[in-house]
Amino acid sequence: MCGRYASSRDSDDLIEEFEVVESRIAAPLAADYNVAPTKEVYAVVERPPSRESGPDRTEPPQRQLRVFTWGLVPSWAKDPSIGNRMINARMETVAEKPAYRKAFASRRALLPADGYFEWYPTSQTTAKGKPVKQPFFIRPKDGGVLAMAGLYEIWRDPTRDEDDPDRFRWTCTVLTTQAEDSLGHIHDRMPLMVEKDRWHEWLDPTHPGDTSLLVPAAPGRLEAYAVPTLVSNVRNNGPELVVPLEATS
Repeated sequence: MCGRYASSRDSDDLIEEFEVVESRIAAPLAADYNVAPTKEVYAVVERPPSRESGPDRTEPPQRQLRVFTWGLVPSWAKDPSIGNRMINARMETVAEKPAYRKAFASRRALLPADGYFEWYPTSQTTAKGKPVKQPFFIRPKDGGVLAMAGLYEIWRDPTRDEDDPDRFRWTCTVLTTQAEDSLGHIHDRMPLMVEKDRWHEWLDPTHPGDTSLLVPAAPGRLEAYAVPTLVSNVRNNGPELVVPLEATS
């Protein structure tokens, strides 16, 4: 799974990196080295022109940078708290699962990340006999950005007035797959990546979802190293969370 990640790049860098045409963010997000479910995150999407363009609009979808809440809330959900447990969608079943199949068909996203965290159970145990887990940070060896494959939904809050600007909640989930061999010993799942030459095909809402566009990171492209256990507490944040453990000892 992917339950935490780091996202420290500012919006201007992401706009350039992902060739964004239009920024739809009201205010930039601060660098976050401990992104957890229910937090706001950057997402790159391609959206059709606004309805104001008229029914005969012919403009292609535009690539946008937006801010979503991590934890997908399906449009049919009665209670938005369902998003708390819908932070990941498995590639193997995403096209069939009722919670994800509509989003997979036309609401796909790229979620930029510096890297992500996983916890490995060690041979040590706690006072209650449970394994002590060591966090690892997994990132591109070249320091580049990870374009994690995501889906998004737009949930209408029935308790808010029609003219309330917050009546729509934009939420997202990260797609996962079986981890490649060099990382599988840490955790058996990992986020799916979208290579740059496939970004448009993945994002284009006029084409159906295609899992063949998604790949685990190529073997050897990512590196994993132990980091301080500070990251295990969601209240901790800062670049020290992604510093290799041996560098802090």
